[in-house]
Amino acid sequence: MDEKAILRKKAKQIRSLLQINKISQAIINSVVEADFYKDAENIMIFYPLENEINLTGLMKGSKKKFYLPKMDGDKILVCPYRYGDKLVKSKFNVMEPITPSVKPDILDIVFVPALMVDNNCNRLGYGGGYYDRFLKTLPETTIRLTPIASALKIDKLPTTEFDEQVHAIIDEQP
Repeated sequence: MDEKAILRKKAKQIRSLLQINKISQAIINSVVEADFYKDAENIMIFYPLENEINLTGLMKGSKKKFYLPKMDGDKILVCPYRYGDKLVKSKFNVMEPITPSVKPDILDIVFVPALMVDNNCNRLGYGGGYYDRFLKTLPETTIRLTPIASALKIDKLPTTEFDEQVHAIIDEQP
């Protein structure tokens, strides 16, 4: 098993022990207070998998426009989403919107999921490279953030030339 596969397994074990709802709420509280969020209009979040940070609480009472990813082959599409809209389960068991996609260049912020992150804003994804390819298509002005529990931060992740960094990591620490 390669190093990334070992780290993915370890991350999932750690995540299963965390109080993910409490951690998610602390991250949401930090995000809504941040200037980058206050200034943003179009925000892409992700629908959480099991034991993954849940950012859907950002939508409650917000006037901002939210989007969720939808898989199309090996590409991520950006689809509008309002809290309560119908979602369907994808082949990856991810809940996806049924709304038509929009151009990704409208996004001010993209929240990028990860199993683990390091101190250099590298992220360990699920292994398909979908977000790495997607991030390459975004304008430089789009803020890329990974919300994650502090227990899933390490000093250095193994990386390749295909791995895309995010601009910042947001955890539950004040």
